[in-house]
Amino acid sequence: MPAVSKGDGMRGLAVFISDIRNCKSKEAEIKRINKELANIRSKFKGDKALDGYSKKKYVCKLLFIFLLGHDIDFGHMEAVNLLSSNRYTEKQIGYLFISVLVNSNSELIRLINNAIKNDLASRNPTFMGLALHCIANVGSREMAEAFAGEIPKILVAGDTMDSVKQSAALCLLRLYRTSPDFVPMGDWTSRVVHLLNDQHLGVVTAATSLITTLAQKNPEEFKTSVSLAVSRLSRIVTSASTDLQDYTYYFVPAPWLSVKLLRLLQCYPPPEDAAVRGRLTECLETILNKAQEPPKSKKVQHSNAKNAVLFEAISLIIHHDSEPNLLVRACNQLGQFLQHRETNLRYLALESMCTLASSEFSHEAVKTHIETVINALKTERDVSVRQRAVDLLYAMCDRSNAQQIVAEMLNYLETADYSIREEIVLKVAILAEKYAVDYTWYVDTILNLIRIAGDYVSEEVWYRVIQIVINRDDVQGYAAKTVFEALQAPACHENLVKVGGYILGEFGNLIAGDPRSSPLIQFNLLHSKFHLCSVPTRALLLSTYIKFVNLFPEIKTTIQDVLRSDSQLKNADVELQQRAVEYLRLSTIASTDILATVLEEMPPFPERESSILAKLKKKKGPGTVTDLEEIKKERNSDVNGGAECTPVNASTVALPDSPPQGSLAELVTGPRPRPSRLNSSRLAIHNLQTGVPCLFKGFFTSESTPSPSADLLGLGAAPLTSSAPPPSSTGSLLVDVFSDSASVVAPLAPGSEDNFARFVCKNNGVLFENQLLQIGLKSEFRQNLGRMFIFYGNKTSTQFLNFTPTLICSDELQSSLNLQTKPVDPTVDGGAQVQQVVNIECISDFMEAPILNIQFRYGGTFQNISVKLPITLNKFFQPTEMASQDFFQRWKQLSNPQQEMQNIFKAKHPMDTEITKAKIIGFGSALLEEVDPNPANFVGAGIIHTKTTQIGCLLRLEPNLQAQMYRLTLRTSKETVSQRLCELLSEQF
Repeated sequence: MPAVSKGDGMRGLAVFISDIRNCKSKEAEIKRINKELANIRSKFKGDKALDGYSKKKYVCKLLFIFLLGHDIDFGHMEAVNLLSSNRYTEKQIGYLFISVLVNSNSELIRLINNAIKNDLASRNPTFMGLALHCIANVGSREMAEAFAGEIPKILVAGDTMDSVKQSAALCLLRLYRTSPDFVPMGDWTSRVVHLLNDQHLGVVTAATSLITTLAQKNPEEFKTSVSLAVSRLSRIVTSASTDLQDYTYYFVPAPWLSVKLLRLLQCYPPPEDAAVRGRLTECLETILNKAQEPPKSKKVQHSNAKNAVLFEAISLIIHHDSEPNLLVRACNQLGQFLQHRETNLRYLALESMCTLASSEFSHEAVKTHIETVINALKTERDVSVRQRAVDLLYAMCDRSNAQQIVAEMLNYLETADYSIREEIVLKVAILAEKYAVDYTWYVDTILNLIRIAGDYVSEEVWYRVIQIVINRDDVQGYAAKTVFEALQAPACHENLVKVGGYILGEFGNLIAGDPRSSPLIQFNLLHSKFHLCSVPTRALLLSTYIKFVNLFPEIKTTIQDVLRSDSQLKNADVELQQRAVEYLRLSTIASTDILATVLEEMPPFPERESSILAKLKKKKGPGTVTDLEEIKKERNSDVNGGAECTPVNASTVALPDSPPQGSLAELVTGPRPRPSRLNSSRLAIHNLQTGVPCLFKGFFTSESTPSPSADLLGLGAAPLTSSAPPPSSTGSLLVDVFSDSASVVAPLAPGSEDNFARFVCKNNGVLFENQLLQIGLKSEFRQNLGRMFIFYGNKTSTQFLNFTPTLICSDELQSSLNLQTKPVDPTVDGGAQVQQVVNIECISDFMEAPILNIQFRYGGTFQNISVKLPITLNKFFQPTEMASQDFFQRWKQLSNPQQEMQNIFKAKHPMDTEITKAKIIGFGSALLEEVDPNPANFVGAGIIHTKTTQIGCLLRLEPNLQAQMYRLTLRTSKETVSQRLCELLSEQF
């Protein structure tokens, strides 16, 4: 920067600022300002031309007055005139005034643009810097239109000075963020990538910020930046703090640049080049190693810089989700932060571990910290940290720890902050349903939830309880007994009354044999709560009373007296009055058979996606592409009573067997039989809740007009339909040239085979990603049935139109694999995601995989993408535990040459014992310990389940560390199964 001459001190400005500060009142300040404005206006209008120094001084005063909050309506032209000065200080003040006071609609914008162009063309680095700063500060569309084509040329020019390159990169970044349509992609994009190799770290830092933003929208254009970013990161990470003295911050070399490079790498999948990938792994390992070293300084700036790089490195490890060693090490490192005295570190550690819990490689490592997280939930002062602890407990939950985590969440709920209670309630309800093996525990948990936080229990929660109780015969008696006991408390939450009224109305006969819960006692207990409830709950209780008339004829008179009372027949609420009148009339004139038919027990509800999970996602915010990471948070779990979609062929997916329970006689003295019924009609669920104008229309007509309240439980299942366009029913001589449905299926997208192989031993993750679309998967399998959730994320800000995903199977595959899909919305908004459910049934063993073809229009351009869907034979593996003697006996039985398949191959990945074990378990078989005489070998066993047969499978993997080779032997009772499993598993090592 040029030296400021002695005359540039602007004494007049200093005197004016001093006068303003010495003013004793607001009036005195305004008077002094008005006097100065009058003086400046007279100077500008005077006949005598002002020199540059005077213009600069008066423009500075106007700027100061503006910053004090006063309007300035003159002086703009004088500021523009300063731009043409050859003195740095005058030009600087002119640009400063314009950046602050001139808006994009000003008439002077053309003059300003001309002055900026002259400075950019001057090749004077000081003037070019001022001009670039002004463009970035104003950042208007007019500026972008005028200079977006010029700035890239300055940035990549060979003779541009480093300071100007920095300013140009940041200026272009500003224009791209405000007006991306004016920044053209061209030849300069390939040249700007090479700035990552620049010797000046300031240029590299600015260029990395620019490339990261550009790569998020145009990943293919900047794909070459990955190797350069890894190279630069490697040089920084391995350097000593003295090597980069100008850019070392408290003994941490170039922390800002390191963070930016790590963020740039998160725009791309793991590098395909083995050398680049290895070098990146070394960098990440070095960062993790440095985190374990004792601090070189006790100052907080040192730890902040060091931890910033560490957390960004962990984010990259999580993003790649491909290195088990790094994932586990990252988890252990974060575990050390969970008890750190710094609150921010505890928060960040919990947040990162939530994402780590989604990885199949690190989930078990995360679970080891469960006691620490529970302790944080109990003792942490900061509510935001406690909320992250709740999120982490939710993410790490599986069948092995579900009851412990749910119990801790319920304990915390009693003292939780009101702002997060509803979210905790939803999570407890989801976990209790998802991991319930014993459904009596599920019922107890939900009732306890209502007792503790009834005001925060949404309708979706208690609707779901009712659905599950109705769908499971083995829990109905226990549910009736439990709610009956819960209702005896002096103060019951209204949601508990709703659940109790519904369940006793359906299954009260199962506990009526016990004198302590006789029909009259049940009725009196419910009716004692009637006057305390709201109108919708009273309406539900009236429906329960008419159900009691059918279940317990002996209390019919008592119920009719209640329905006949003035408080019911003359109720001010028309809904309650109508129910009372119609229910009384029904109980009076209908025969026993008609009553039994109209008021029969609810049939099982068709299974569909849990509305509780949908509500939790909605509470977290609208669906965005980033929500695709949420795929990983829902770990693979057994198909539960709360199935998430309509199962294959409308038959319920096999539910987990509940443990044997005592007969119902142990709970009550004896269940009462239900009255006989004539046919299988359903009491409309909306009549139990809020009602329709005419009760009998809902009871006796086979078809009725749906009402908005007709599916309050959110249980009405839509029929399964194919998402492919329907074929035309008639031939046509005309060709629709605008139709997308007739397009040829595209070949497999690049990298599809590699992504397919990654999913052989895992069920969740990102299957495909380009600059427009991201496809994520979450799947679960049990015996010969499976269910897959496909998430399509629109990464752009423009709608996808005619969005049509289609599953394509060969004729041979169709006979072996039954796939049914739900349709998706043909329009996908910018930044949003849609979900598609695929129900899978394995009929017989198969070799191929189905193809997922996605066709849509983006900005008028037809897009056609095909990827292999990772539905492989090993997904239908059920692990089988075997003793050593049994294993080798069965091994000898499968000794025919047709039953064995063996492959000797070179190791493609590091031969790590723990990773090998994780992959064999992920493949689906049980890992048998201490079976093989050689402890270095791996032995597994399992059964492939198909609809037609079950195929026993034994495998043996023998590693040779010296030769870096494996020998894999598979024996099954069917040759094609041995061949296919051997092919799939060999690719994993």
